[in-house]
Amino acid sequence: MSTGSGPLRIGLIGNGLATSLSPLIHEEEARALGLSGYSYERLDLSGIAAVDLAEVLKEALHEGFTGFNVTYPHKQAILPCLDSIAPDAAVLGAVNTIVVSEAGLTGYNTDRSGFLAGLRRVLPAGPRHQTAALFGAGGAGSAVAAALLDFGVQNLRIIDPVPERREQLKAALQLAYPARSGTSIQAGGEELAREWVSTADGVVNATPIGMEHIPGTPFDTAWLRPGHWVADVVYRPVRTALLAEASQRGCPVVDGTTMLVEQAADTFALLTGIEPVRTRMRSHLARLLAPAVR
Repeated sequence: MSTGSGPLRIGLIGNGLATSLSPLIHEEEARALGLSGYSYERLDLSGIAAVDLAEVLKEALHEGFTGFNVTYPHKQAILPCLDSIAPDAAVLGAVNTIVVSEAGLTGYNTDRSGFLAGLRRVLPAGPRHQTAALFGAGGAGSAVAAALLDFGVQNLRIIDPVPERREQLKAALQLAYPARSGTSIQAGGEELAREWVSTADGVVNATPIGMEHIPGTPFDTAWLRPGHWVADVVYRPVRTALLAEASQRGCPVVDGTTMLVEQAADTFALLTGIEPVRTRMRSHLARLLAPAVR
């Protein structure tokens, strides 16, 4: 918990935050719990050519912020600015939550637990989780990759255009899961995408492709078959082009709202020391998104 019983002022650090629903989700749950003095504010860094994240944090703390969420594209770049990193987040090399305490700034990653909880809620248990193709090895992708292994994926194929990034994630996961007998983790570029998608059980988009300001799909959806399950971390729009086309092909889909609510709940607990009511948070998000869902 960031502060004792005083006001809680949370900042969301990222780019393109105008449509983020996180402030509404957090503040509504705080009101429902009777937490006075709780605010959740956007710290949008879009348009800043050379962002100094250490200076951003320093200034925000000076202004009275007591904790932070971190989103695209700063989940990895912000690591050197922290005093300590929780073990799970350190393994992934990415954080999305920063707790402020007398000990300094501590980074956590609730994307991993959030995505895993979403998969478990939506997809039925069974053997159809053996092989997964993951697009994106960035901040969100690292958390999703670990969640997929926690979910029971035995063959994980990471697709990212940046060789250093995908290889770093592969190496980190191999260190984190050394005792997983039979687990295979591969990393490759877009030239392998068709083969890896076509032979996978499930496909996950952990890139920003599909967001309102970055339209499109991360791969050719003609490669999908009805047996695939498809998940997307993007939640604005809820029904991304990827999920819409996957549904048309008969694929079960997991939209980004599942991860959004579960990670928000885990973050809320870290920043306040209070466990939120998750069903209420899901209901509130559904009301917020109702006008946009077709």
